[in-house]
Amino acid sequence: MIKLAVTAVWICLITLGSVYVSIKASSETSAEAPPADFFGGLDYVRGEVVSIPVISDGAVHGYFLARLVFTAEPEQLARLSIDPQVLITDQLYTHLVGNKTIDFANIESFDLTTFRTGIRDALNERVGEKVFHEIIIEQVDYLTKEEIRSNMQRGGTPVAAPPSAPAEQSASH
Repeated sequence: MIKLAVTAVWICLITLGSVYVSIKASSETSAEAPPADFFGGLDYVRGEVVSIPVISDGAVHGYFLARLVFTAEPEQLARLSIDPQVLITDQLYTHLVGNKTIDFANIESFDLTTFRTGIRDALNERVGEKVFHEIIIEQVDYLTKEEIRSNMQRGGTPVAAPPSAPAEQSASH
């Protein structure tokens, strides 16, 4: 009978010890790793489709279409004195027209990661602190004038618009 009681106490001590060690180890791991940008705390704001004409040699050759989603902390967004969507649109124009980032004659060389990080870094530099965490590309298209013209002649719309989202999805979450 004493053996049975000692064994039961021993099992309880081992169980309590292992629970304590596992809780201690998991709390240290979570304290060391900061939460990823995709797990709460950030607002996801869906932008509008931006159409930027591609001009060279004094003529329009096509249109670059983009819809971006950006993530930012709600407190920082509230402190901005200008609408973040206006900043993003301006930065897209600056990045694509002013810097000649994309060579539309050689569109295969387009690097989406460089494009995304370039816009994010330029936006953060412009506002003076890290406000924008991620720029997520929802849509990127390049349509030549000929593609737009042929689509219009077939009786279609110039651009196949993505399905519209309900109004509550457009707002920040």
